Amino acid sequence: MTDVPSMRGAEVGRRIGVGLMYGLFKPRVLGSWRVPASGPVIFAVNHSHNIDGPMVMGVAPRPTHFLIKKEAFVGPLDPFLTGIGQLKVDRHSTDRTAIARALGVLEQGGVLGIFPEGTRGEGDFASIRAGLAYFAVRSGAPIVPVAVLGSSDRPGRLTKALPPLRSRVDVVFGDPFDAVEGAPSSDTGGGGRRAGGSGRRTRKALDEATARIQKQLTAHLENARRLTGR
Repeated sequence: MTDVPSMRGAEVGRRIGVGLMYGLFKPRVLGSWRVPASGPVIFAVNHSHNIDGPMVMGVAPRPTHFLIKKEAFVGPLDPFLTGIGQLKVDRHSTDRTAIARALGVLEQGGVLGIFPEGTRGEGDFASIRAGLAYFAVRSGAPIVPVAVLGSSDRPGRLTKALPPLRSRVDVVFGDPFDAVEGAPSSDTGGGGRRAGGSGRRTRKALDEATARIQKQLTAHLENARRLTGR
């Protein structure tokens, strides 16, 4: 049986993120009330800077387990990231252990964070991988689009790898949606939903879900830019 990442560890990670992100920068968070208070959720986050994941961890209303490339788990970062409930994934193969652990997070009603573009880039959702659709269709968990804006506007003067200290970074959470149009909700009676996917995971179904997801994420990003003026 595959071990599921610790939700308690993810909560510790969230608290660390709160201290670091609010201490170093000036996050402005919009729409966090849209995140379901309980039940499985997938955060689909655009990715243009290294701080995007930690920023979402620090400002999200619930602890988040991110799928992170295995290359980041080096030296002391390996036990640290594992200890705060993050998931190591091999992006160059079918990482069945990572898949099982990610599905385990959703089955236990947790929040899974995914960068659907697969790697850091323009952060515009122009190209997304099928992994997000697989997890959403398989689990039945709603997707919450998350736009991080301002993290890559300009490098900091002291540390080029970070945005300028005390600069504003906007994080905009969107409305939850299902990967499959018209999919029935699984009501838990507590404001959230439990995992219970349709099981329809043919290539055609995943391609259709991926196209729907990309359309929703792109629309959210455009709306987030209008809201924030970025």
